[in-house]
Amino acid sequence: MTDKQISRAVIRRLPRYFRYLGELKDDGIEKISSQELSEIMHVTASQIRQDLNNFGGFGQQGYGYNVSFLYDEIGKILGLNHTHSLVLIGAGNLGRALAGYVNFEKRGFIMKGIFDISPEVIGDTIRDIPIMPIEEMPAFIKENNIDIGVIAIPKTAAVAIAKTLVDCGVRAIWNFSHIDLDVPDDVIVESVHLSESLMRLSYNINVYNSEHGIWEDD
Repeated sequence: MTDKQISRAVIRRLPRYFRYLGELKDDGIEKISSQELSEIMHVTASQIRQDLNNFGGFGQQGYGYNVSFLYDEIGKILGLNHTHSLVLIGAGNLGRALAGYVNFEKRGFIMKGIFDISPEVIGDTIRDIPIMPIEEMPAFIKENNIDIGVIAIPKTAAVAIAKTLVDCGVRAIWNFSHIDLDVPDDVIVESVHLSESLMRLSYNINVYNSEHGIWEDD
């Protein structure tokens, strides 16, 4: 993995492989061929083999893939064999939904602290995690060895918060604000633009409906 650059497209598919393999494992499936996996995931068998060959292949000719082994190996590639400590900035509707999602912890992402500027929510708890004033965040980050900052606030405040996170030593940001963050090269940012995702969905609906004559453009 260190000798070559893995394409972003391959990296984007890895969590999907992990999810499907986890479901197969839960169903008691011990082995699967690339063709069988392709039929489940709607990805070509050739694409699956190419993707996995970036990391060593993992398959055996005439046998296919050992589901449990491949699940564990992809988990390691994704770093899920380590735990990550998170802080959440923003205890609005989106922030509360993120903080309340217990499956993050099953993947090793531990929410350590929640911060907000609103006096109305400071002191509340979400799953026994107290909401603290934003002024306490820098000290908390340093005391708790925080890996990831989750930004769930309006874009007007996101830039300043991102700078604070970087200054405190956070090296990864999960960004839900509607702004692209300018951070140092050694800081990893994964931005989730919900409106862009919805617009892509709208585009695909529009294409489908146009192709099938369901509606005409206004």
